[in-house]
This record gives sequence, C-alpha cells and structure tokens, in this order.
Amino acid sequence: MAEEAAAAAAASCSNNKSKAAFLPGGAGHHANGLTKPAGSGIFSNSKPGAAKKLVIKNFKEKPKLPENYTQETWQKLKEAVEAIQNSTSIKYNLEELYQAVENLCSHKISAKLYKQLRAACEDHIKAQINQFREYPLHVLFLKKIDTCWQDHCRQMVCQREAGFCFLKRVFEQVAVVCRDMGLELFRFYIISDLKVQSKTIDGILLLIERERNGEAIDRSLLRSLLSMLSDLQIYQDSFEQRFLEETNRLYAAEGQRLMQEREVPEYLHHVSKRLEEEADRVITYLDQSTQKPLIATVEKQLLGEHLTATLQKGKDVFEAFYKKDLAKRLLVGKSASVDAEKSMLSKLKHECGAAFTSKLEGMFKDMELSKDIMVQFKQHMQCQNLPGNIELTVNILTMGYWPTYVPMEVHMPPEMVRLQEIFKTFYLGKHSGRKLQWQSTLGHCVLKAEYKEGKKELQVSLFQTLVLLMFNEGEEFTLEEIKLATGIEESELRRTLQSLACGKARVLTKIPKSKDVEDGDKFSCNDDFKHKLFRIKINQIQMKETGLSGSSVSD
Repeated sequence: MAEEAAAAAAASCSNNKSKAAFLPGGAGHHANGLTKPAGSGIFSNSKPGAAKKLVIKNFKEKPKLPENYTQETWQKLKEAVEAIQNSTSIKYNLEELYQAVENLCSHKISAKLYKQLRAACEDHIKAQINQFREYPLHVLFLKKIDTCWQDHCRQMVCQREAGFCFLKRVFEQVAVVCRDMGLELFRFYIISDLKVQSKTIDGILLLIERERNGEAIDRSLLRSLLSMLSDLQIYQDSFEQRFLEETNRLYAAEGQRLMQEREVPEYLHHVSKRLEEEADRVITYLDQSTQKPLIATVEKQLLGEHLTATLQKGKDVFEAFYKKDLAKRLLVGKSASVDAEKSMLSKLKHECGAAFTSKLEGMFKDMELSKDIMVQFKQHMQCQNLPGNIELTVNILTMGYWPTYVPMEVHMPPEMVRLQEIFKTFYLGKHSGRKLQWQSTLGHCVLKAEYKEGKKELQVSLFQTLVLLMFNEGEEFTLEEIKLATGIEESELRRTLQSLACGKARVLTKIPKSKDVEDGDKFSCNDDFKHKLFRIKINQIQMKETGLSGSSVSD
C-alpha cells in the first residue's frame, strides 16, 4: 500500500521584533526617552578629553497607544480573519498584523483580543451547523463534513500566520488560541451536535461494513474523518466503542456460520485473511489505539470460540495452514503487529502444547536474526565502499521452520546478481558450512518510474520487476519474448502479465485488449498511466488454492 505523506503549514514567530513607540511630538522628547535639559548635551563628561559615555534610560511610563488604535487595529484583524474564512486574499501585510497584535498584547489588551477572535470564529462555525442537520446520511454527507473540517484546519493555520501566533505566546500556559480554540469550537458546535455526530459515525461504520463485504470504498475519506475524531479527542468514546461492538457481532455470527459450512483448512484460511484485512485497516485509516482490541476481538470470535474444536478435527492441517499464512504475513509485512502474532502463539501453545508452536516460534527468531544480519551487511557495504544503486534486504529462513517453497530459476539483471553474490560472500564468511538458496517466488521490489503525469513508485513482486525492467531496453515485446528473456515459468508469467496489463493499475498495455493473456499477445509500457497515489502496490493474480497440495501467489 502506498504511503501518503501529509504536510502542514506553520507560521514562524520571531522573538526579536522591534517595538513601535507611540509618543506625542513636542520639545524636549527624544526617541530614547531622555528629556534634554536646557543647555546640556547628551553626553556626560567630567573632564576635558575624558571618554564620553552615552546614557540610555528606560521610559518612566509606558507610551500610550494613539486614540482609536485598539478599535482600528481589531477592525484590520477582523477583516483578515473574515478573508481567511471566506478564502479571499488578505489586504494587509502579515508583518503589519503581527506587529499590531504584539502592540495590543504589550498593553494588556490580549484578553480582550482573544475574546474578539473567539467570537469571530464562533459566529463563523455556528453558521455551518444547519447545512449538516438536515442533510441525509450519504457518502456526500461525509465528504461535506470532511471538507468543512479541512477548511477549518486551514483557517486556523492561516490565522496563526496572520499574527495571532504572538497571542498564542501570551496564553502559552493555558494552551488556547488558534488551533486549540478552533478544535474546541468545532467539537462543541459541529461534531457534538447529536444529529451530526450520529450521522457521521453511522456513515463511517457503513463504509467499513461495505469494505468488509468486498466493496471498494474511499479509504482516504475514512482516514481523514477518523483523524478528525482523534484530533477532537472523541475517537474512543464516539467511534471506537461502537466499531468494536459491530466487529464483535459480525465475527461471532460469521464464525458460527462458517464452522458449519467449511472444512477446517478452508475455515482457517478465511480466518487468516480476515486478520490480514483488519491489520491493513489499522495501518490505513484506524487509530493505532484500536489495534490490540480489534485483533483480540477477531481472534476471540473466529479462533477463541472454535480453537479447541478445530485441534480435535485436525491439528496437522491447522498447523500447515497457519504456518503458510503466518509466513506470508511476516515476509510481506502484512502482520498487524509482532505483539498480536506472539499473543496468538501463546494461545496456541496453551491449547496445543510447546511442540506444536516450536516451528512457528522459530519463524519469529529467523525474522529477528535477519534484521541483525542486515544491519551488519549495510555496515559492511559502507566500509568496503561498494558501489551500487540498489538497496538489498534479505531474510534468512531456516528450512525446517518455514513452509516448503519450490525453487524457481529466473534470469536476473546483472546488477541484482552481483549484489546477491556480495551478500552470499559476506554471509558465508561469517557462517561457514551453511548453504544459501534464493527463493525468487518470495522476492518483492520497489521500482521508481517516470510517466507523463510525473514520478511514481511501484511496489511489485520480483517476477513483475523482471518484466517491467525489460521496457527499459525496448518498446514492445510478445509473451514468448518476455518468457525467453526472464525465464519465468509460463503459467506464472501469464498471471504476472495479467496483473500488470489487466488489473486495476495497468502499467502495461496489451494488444489485443482482453481479460486473459493468450499466445501472441503483445505488451508495451503505458506512458499515460495515472494514479492518485505516489506509491502504488500492484497485486499479483492469485492462483486458486486446492487444499494442502495447492499453492498461491502472495498478494
């Protein structure tokens, strides 16, 4: 899954501003606050030829603000706030507004200024509520709420830039103004409204239910709305509790039904898939605080209630399927968390005994050791000053712990082969007597690509990588030419090309257009490829599973 990065604008407030002094004109007054006695100079000199000293004294009284300055200044600030709220340009210089706020605060008018700012923001937010109360529950309602929230956040940042950040410094101890005040007002007037909150939470839960049923939904909208609830500090009370209750009901019913309908291997594969889906939700749009209770709920309803009855029906079958799915989660980074996985191992150990989980525990040890080895390898590469623009990560898997993978020889680019040999020499130099066997079916890569729309990163399997790299050397290739160049087994190659040319993210163009890959088909790079994300994961087409003897391509 692509990662999205979000950037927030922030105003920088200098502490070294020059202060404006407002003094009436008249004889005997100077900018430094000294009164000049008749016939005297500004330097004191006790003796002829002695060093002269410039004496500077503070004002005896703080200079008064000009008449109507407070009212005129607030009018300017109010106009700036309204311009921000209405997305129009501010006609005053930001430096001028900052200085004006500082002047008012230095004359102890900060409390009044805060009240005026709050009132202006309050009036604007109050005017927004009616549009939501009568709006029907629909995806458009959620988008409308999200737009209102995004606009509100932008306005708070702009107000801070417009000079109110100085006011923030004045109120630092009570943590009010701009963002904090904005959150408080939005929470009180918009999201705490019973009708609005109820429709918002119902809409979010409805989208998640649809996704659980296999529908494609707007995940970025969900992420934004749930982030809003977290920022407003109502995520746990308004959403999480109801979400976990709905999850509990869903999987309790699903567990009972599927245990009656499916054989043990099929059922366990379904459970593993559900755990992956929920882990992906945590990564994509749920708050991290939901991770542990969510995974615990799924395990309780799909595994906890049926675990004992499942070891009775076939412990060996269970172990084989669980091991295969755990391996997939660990190797492609789709596990909810190491803690959640180890918690599940603990339950299995209690139910089935230590002998049952020893190989599974060995898989975790391999992953931890591999991390240490890669740290050492990177240090080795730096010390040896070895050239190369490919970053290699290797997981060392102990053969007895992991599922059996059928080796597949493919034709790798020279740069990759060279890097593999460097790692092999490094590893065997530290562990003599061992043997390394590369598993090409488990490899995955991140490729940098340039399209008319701009630069993208493609998260792909090794087989997909080998196919795509061919288009650096030519514009069009047939199925037969790609097979000869890559050495990928034919059925595997057909699925790989299908994922690249016929799936949702079509980075290749196929002639003739069809859902399947046939003999004689021609492929070329899709230079017009477009996608809203910067990093795009291109899923492999899965091979249909047929019990324990079947196999699958990781997605």
